[in-house]
Amino acid sequence: MSIRYLLDTNIVSYHIRRSSPALLRRLHATPIAHVALSVVTEMELRYGMARNPALRIAPLVESFLSGIAILPFDSSAAKKYAAIRHAVVSKGAAAGPLDLMIAAHALAMGIVLITNNAREFSRIPDLRYEDWSK
Repeated sequence: MSIRYLLDTNIVSYHIRRSSPALLRRLHATPIAHVALSVVTEMELRYGMARNPALRIAPLVESFLSGIAILPFDSSAAKKYAAIRHAVVSKGAAAGPLDLMIAAHALAMGIVLITNNAREFSRIPDLRYEDWSK
């Protein structure tokens, strides 16, 4: 498999709205075949556009989505989701269900999650994540 990195919704939104030199460098240095989105991230981005149809960045979002692989959420990701949600909730921690789905997707595929929301994802056992924005 050539995909090595899964971009989460926060890092995509950050990139589209303002980005950073560090993030731009990493994105340009990484072959596009190595980077993908979970369909969950696509859902979140499209919800943001549906909620605000006059969003100035809508064309940028559409352009970004058309140029990157979007991975379907499958049964192995669903199994990981159940396990990590149980692990997080049983420790009394809260985590957003969509973030848990994105993390489960990365875990199921054995790839690194790219986020600028390490606080949220640090609670998830065995998840490998990086912040390319710094």
